[in-house]
Amino acid sequence: MSKHNQNKRLETEIIHAGYDPDPSVRSVSPPIYQTSTFAFESAEQGAALFAGQEKGFIYTRLGNPTILALEEALATLEKGYGALATATGMAAVSTIYLAFLEKDAHMIGTAALYGPSRTIIETELIRFGVRADFIDTSDIAEIKKRIKKNTKLLFVESPANPTMAITDLGACAEIAREHDLLLVVDNTFASPVLQNPLELGADVVMHSLTKLINGHSDVVGGIIISRSQELHKRLQKVLRMSGGTMDPHQAWLVLRGLRTLHLRVERAQENAQKIAAWLEAHPKVAWVNYPGLKSHPQYELMKKQMKGPGSMISFGLKGGYEAGLKMINSVRLCTLAVSLGGIETLIQHPASMTHASVPKKEKEEAGISDDLIRLSVGCENVEDLIEDLEQALARS
Repeated sequence: MSKHNQNKRLETEIIHAGYDPDPSVRSVSPPIYQTSTFAFESAEQGAALFAGQEKGFIYTRLGNPTILALEEALATLEKGYGALATATGMAAVSTIYLAFLEKDAHMIGTAALYGPSRTIIETELIRFGVRADFIDTSDIAEIKKRIKKNTKLLFVESPANPTMAITDLGACAEIAREHDLLLVVDNTFASPVLQNPLELGADVVMHSLTKLINGHSDVVGGIIISRSQELHKRLQKVLRMSGGTMDPHQAWLVLRGLRTLHLRVERAQENAQKIAAWLEAHPKVAWVNYPGLKSHPQYELMKKQMKGPGSMISFGLKGGYEAGLKMINSVRLCTLAVSLGGIETLIQHPASMTHASVPKKEKEEAGISDDLIRLSVGCENVEDLIEDLEQALARS
């Protein structure tokens, strides 16, 4: 455990958590232990490691020093018992489902949940009797209505992708405790800089590390952070057996990206606030969903449970789908691509891209309309971004 894990302020923890210089060589940056296996000092030591009687490394699927550095850093930032790094964000989702959803179990999830997080339930786990109700979890009364005797999991994404709806995590935690459910929160859109779901009562929090935490659009990954040792051990067992673990070089890249997370989040959020206000005032824009605008339906809730509104914006044009298509085909600085949270600004059309696997009727119920454009605001000069959006809107 890093000596820096001593309740330092967030900006300091982001830079130092999870690693101290290796005493043998004193490298400031953590080494990449690019090895599949680790040598034992003796047969007896190997047996002790496998039996859990001695701490150490055996095989990289079961643990690796570089991966551990990343896991300890994220556990510190999310204020959890422990963390597990996964090969992708979906490996994190799949591990959670496999660990906590038994045969014929029921789950309640956010309707606008990331497309594959929803589709894997509806097309694969359904074969084992698992069922799910995907609803507007910002409506707490609706959550209560959907709870059944076999409900095991409440899986919330807040802010939601791509609608930007915000769910009251404290209220969800109370419901989970009352009905003996596990509350899992996908915190990808906020990052630990802006929201800490475990402090609000969640049992497990996950991130797609591909997004804000890595922040450079050059690696994929996921992380699962648990409130307790019991939950951590359960998830660890499933992850190690299913094989969705992270690669050491992948972990090193994410850890390097993590170190600038606070700076990137602050800059991108500042840009997003200005762009959202500019879009809201634009004559061709029909609506804007951004938690930092007073027009957002959960603006007050955002101020209560988050440290800031983030850098994701969704909006629609008065000309509808066709106008939106012309706009995203006309950007020059913004990049037309899926994913989010990188240093560059990305723009995309969720209905035909990230959420294409969700049936149209269910997309509409989740608020993912055909005219919805999602903007992941980056760290460029905000005036350059506004100029690009202005010329693109002029062509729509």
